[in-house]
Amino acid sequence: MDLYMMNWELLATCSALGFLEEDVYHKEPDCLESVKDLIRYLRHEDDTRDIRQQVGAGQILQNDLLPIITQHTQDKPLFDACIRLMVNLTQPALLCFGKVPDDPAFRHHFLQVTSYLQAFKEAFADEKIFTVLSETLYNLLQLDWEQRAEEDNLLIERILLLVGNVLHVPADPYEEKNVDDDASVHDKLLWAVHMSGLDDLLKFLACAQSEQQWSFHILEIISLMFRDQTPELLVSAGQMRPAQEKQKDMQELELLRQKELAEKRSRTLLRGTRPSRFRGSYVIQGLKSVGEKDVIFHQGLHNYKNYSHDVGKPVRRVPKRKQMAQDSESQRRSALNVRPFLREFCIDFLENCYNRLMYNVKEGLIRERAQQHDETYYLWALTFFMAFNRGQNFRPDVVSETMSIRTFHFIEKNITNYYEMILTDKRDATSWSRRMHLALKAYQELLLTVNEMDRSKDENIRHSSSVIKSNIYYLMEFREIFLTLLRKFDERMQPRSFLRDLVESTHLFLRMLERFCKGRNNLVVQKRRVKRRKRSKKSLQTEPSAEDLEQTWQIVSQELMSSGFQLSESLTEGAVPFDAASDTPVDEQRTEALLKIQDCIISRSGPEALSLLRAARAVWPEGETFGSVEVEPEEELELLKQILFTKLPRSVPLDSALEEEDGVELEEEEELESVAVSETEFNFLDFIKRFANPAVVRPYMILLRSYSQNSSHTNHCIARMLHRLAVDMKMEALLYQLSVFSLFNKILGDPAASAYQELVTFAKYVLNRFFVFAAQNNKAFVELLFWKNVGAVREMTEGYNKDREGTQKKSMWTPEEEEQLQRLYEEYKDSGVPDVVETLLPLLSSSRTRRDVVTRMVSMGLVDSAKDLKKERKGTRIVLWTEEQEQELQVLFEEFKDSDDVLGNILKRITAKRSRARIVDKILSMGLVSDRRDLYKKRQRSAPGRRTGMTEEEFFDVAGESQEKDMDIEEEEEEDKSEQDEEDNEDQTAHSAKGGQKSMSRNISSEKIHSLRNMVQDLQQQGLSGPVLWLQNCLNRTADDREEDGVSYPVALVPLTEENEDAMENRAFQKLLRAVGIRAPSDGQESFWRISPSLSVDQLRKLAASLDPVETEAEGDSEGNQDTSRAVEMEDDDEDNQEQRAQALRALLLSRQRKHTSAETKDSPSCEAISDSVEPSDQIEKRISKKRSRVLDDDDDDDDDDDQRDISDVDPLSRSKFDRRCPRKEAEFWIMMMKMMTIRKMWILHPGIQTGRVLQPQRNADTRECLVMKRTKM
Repeated sequence: MDLYMMNWELLATCSALGFLEEDVYHKEPDCLESVKDLIRYLRHEDDTRDIRQQVGAGQILQNDLLPIITQHTQDKPLFDACIRLMVNLTQPALLCFGKVPDDPAFRHHFLQVTSYLQAFKEAFADEKIFTVLSETLYNLLQLDWEQRAEEDNLLIERILLLVGNVLHVPADPYEEKNVDDDASVHDKLLWAVHMSGLDDLLKFLACAQSEQQWSFHILEIISLMFRDQTPELLVSAGQMRPAQEKQKDMQELELLRQKELAEKRSRTLLRGTRPSRFRGSYVIQGLKSVGEKDVIFHQGLHNYKNYSHDVGKPVRRVPKRKQMAQDSESQRRSALNVRPFLREFCIDFLENCYNRLMYNVKEGLIRERAQQHDETYYLWALTFFMAFNRGQNFRPDVVSETMSIRTFHFIEKNITNYYEMILTDKRDATSWSRRMHLALKAYQELLLTVNEMDRSKDENIRHSSSVIKSNIYYLMEFREIFLTLLRKFDERMQPRSFLRDLVESTHLFLRMLERFCKGRNNLVVQKRRVKRRKRSKKSLQTEPSAEDLEQTWQIVSQELMSSGFQLSESLTEGAVPFDAASDTPVDEQRTEALLKIQDCIISRSGPEALSLLRAARAVWPEGETFGSVEVEPEEELELLKQILFTKLPRSVPLDSALEEEDGVELEEEEELESVAVSETEFNFLDFIKRFANPAVVRPYMILLRSYSQNSSHTNHCIARMLHRLAVDMKMEALLYQLSVFSLFNKILGDPAASAYQELVTFAKYVLNRFFVFAAQNNKAFVELLFWKNVGAVREMTEGYNKDREGTQKKSMWTPEEEEQLQRLYEEYKDSGVPDVVETLLPLLSSSRTRRDVVTRMVSMGLVDSAKDLKKERKGTRIVLWTEEQEQELQVLFEEFKDSDDVLGNILKRITAKRSRARIVDKILSMGLVSDRRDLYKKRQRSAPGRRTGMTEEEFFDVAGESQEKDMDIEEEEEEDKSEQDEEDNEDQTAHSAKGGQKSMSRNISSEKIHSLRNMVQDLQQQGLSGPVLWLQNCLNRTADDREEDGVSYPVALVPLTEENEDAMENRAFQKLLRAVGIRAPSDGQESFWRISPSLSVDQLRKLAASLDPVETEAEGDSEGNQDTSRAVEMEDDDEDNQEQRAQALRALLLSRQRKHTSAETKDSPSCEAISDSVEPSDQIEKRISKKRSRVLDDDDDDDDDDDQRDISDVDPLSRSKFDRRCPRKEAEFWIMMMKMMTIRKMWILHPGIQTGRVLQPQRNADTRECLVMKRTKM
């Protein structure tokens, strides 16, 4: 991007910074404001980062910002602003774009920003710049934390961020075409850091206890400083090359020389001494061409080995998702003067800073005070500095912070987490793979350090190493981590360098483990076994009947009473209901104690049950679950009886759960997993056998393909593992695979095969064993096509016809048994028995399980599927009524028809337990009653009041009772209806699979919509239009969410306004909720009503459409006013009859019990709002409050302005409520209102009251509500 393409505002801002003249920068007067403008521009740049690119193209940082901070350091505001701007400009491109863009246009912008960052990094490679930064940082660190201001801490953090951003800029491989030992831009930057003394300040910040907050910044800067370095090169920096390194270089040179000589020798043998002008043509016998003839080869014989049918064909393109992951490691040697400085830095850092800094970082990671992925810096520092310590005069004390089991556990947890993220976050799998590789190298370095401690001359160090190894080998997750990583290796996501480190780490671990086991006769390790069992939701054990329990109780109670409730010492001491060392929670142990007591009683061990009861009472005295402390023997006997007859939750025993006798119940069973932890004796050979798996061998073969590029140590690790499997474990057949033999052939034919003598020897051994095996097994060459597991290897070597151990033949059905099964099924299939299979099992001549019977019936075609023979679930309704049951129902009805609760008494005493709705339907069908309302529970009425002169207390008692009765009848109707609906739903879902979501096809008929509209109209007349509209919006939003997500789940209706809260307590509104299909909250579990998940999107929208507001001729206010005025007129008229009076006042009571809403206003001469802090049980109806506000006319015209001003301060939405003014003299109104109050409420007239302005509820000392008429100023 050219400078002349810069935005004119940005160009003007940059021009106002100043200018550079002969290395002297002259700043403009508006320099500080211009810097702030640039910061603001960067904050509002677009997705292409245009501002950043224009600033980079104009070289503003190189020509303006850097000279400003070096020459105008004393101007602190300008210096701070420039540092802040440079931190923003130098942030990594990956942070600017979020990720490497896939779009070509954005990828171009990404690369452009990266090129500008590389130019910034080159400009920072100046000693003057870092001198200014280090001096500023030094002056800030001289201040104590009490004297240090917030701006000082911000400046310290920005300087550290600036240094980290500059060091983070990647090198440009096209510009820096330098060889090793040559100075790169990064080396120049490190040298400037060293000459300015900034490295010493970094070491101070790392070890200072008062500067712990900068730990993560320091660790990040140090990791970026040593990014391209290796510990081995830094250890040898500034020293003479050791003889071992020289010997290694000589071996590599000799290997290359041998390869060259072998290639020359092969070319000499293939060519003749005299060159020929004619290459000739040859026929390759045995190799067919496209037709039936042999292939004709038109080249020289020396090129015959390179012949392939694929010559000339286009190379098949490998999809990107199947390509092998590429290594991203880049290592180079820095300049000769930089490496010694870095080496000295590492030595000082290890001695003074490593332990403290790593401790602070680890605490920050554990307490989650770090940013995302900051643990990678911790893993890198652990790997690098511990490797440097091993090479530089190994001292375990300087790295003691990271030599612990906690560190092993931390790394193992991160490896597991990274692997899970590779599987879930496939788009960023490459980044997670790199992090996983970093964690693996940290784990490898820990093992290398422990191995180095083993070879120490200090006995204490060797003992510490032994303790660490015993802990590592004891825990299974540490012991099997490499086996798991080998099995889960994926070459598409994990590079070959990861596989190399994994193979070398596995070799080291096995070598250490083998050496550790040799010195011990027995090694005890932890073993975790996952037990999978299937538990039926229906208990597999038959529960004892009530008669058996009664008989058992008679025996146990007589035994206890005969012994006088006295227990022996052995029983008292042996009763242990609580285990403090158990992992089971205390509440579960309390339930287990109850189960133990119940089992003892069932087994008729009364004294043992009593001893357990007393011991449990001593452990859990609170709550009196096991009785009070001063309990009598008779009370203990009664408590034992209650425990015996109580149905306690029991877990299914493992043995019974493993017996899969029921093939149909597999659909209703759920799989349970439990981890059993135990200790076992470790066997090294058994552990090695777990590596005998093709999933483990295949990664070794992948790494062996690049044997010529591998180091000698890597090839040795591969050969040693294959030797363990083929020679030590006698499983060389695992390697009988064509790709493996092809690789062995390549190794044996390599001209430099003498350099891989170990691999050549092993390949010859495996091939010789195979040819001996092929002479005995004529299928050996076919087996080369497949990878083989241990079972296949055993079949190959021992024979294919041998039956496997542990297999059992299935029992066969004879024709006679099949005929008997068919005859019995035809006999009982229409008999009405609840379970045909259970009826047939005892009638069969041979003992069969339910699974066998069901499977045979399906195969014989007696039933279509096993679902037709599914067991009836617990609680299934009983539909058929026998003649005896009908007679019993009639007798019970005749007995209790005059009682208050007919249906309740019948439900308690009927023998065949049925649902409430089924019994009501049967009573109606038998003609015992004509209306189901006759079966509802009745309540006694109090004596009716006199025809005239009834007091308010008597009236409200009568009206309240009649209202309660109406409400009870309404509740029972709804309960009966919901119960009937539930049973109808059971009928619809009786044959559906367990665990599936019940689909309730609710066809919304026109009659239901009409009823819903009537309910909406009634609610509008009551002033509940707002809550109805809120309910409609909730239904529409739920329908949109279910249509978008495709998932249905219960949605809670949470009222956020007081009006909606009041509506949720209104019985009429609750009736609307039930009619719509909204489920009421369950007792003790839920607090809100919920939209049922069974309602589809169309049903929700139809229901929402049916809730549209209905226009009515008369508003709710007028109706309420008419009701109130009618009630007053009836009260004054003595000629009205009692029935009319009761009906009117009952309507008044119902209206008063609806909670009214009113707005709170400030205390002013105008009328105040009626407070709504009333108890939910005693609510004043909104219509009465509106009536009251309409009756109260304004007393003075002079107060109009004040009233309007005061009302304007209140909620503007409620201003219409105050349009009607308050009166001055309306004595009749106060008399009427006093008559409407209950005995629990009373009027308190303030002394000297002149004008009643406000009815405001207050609470007195007796917590009763009072309506107070406050005095107002005239």
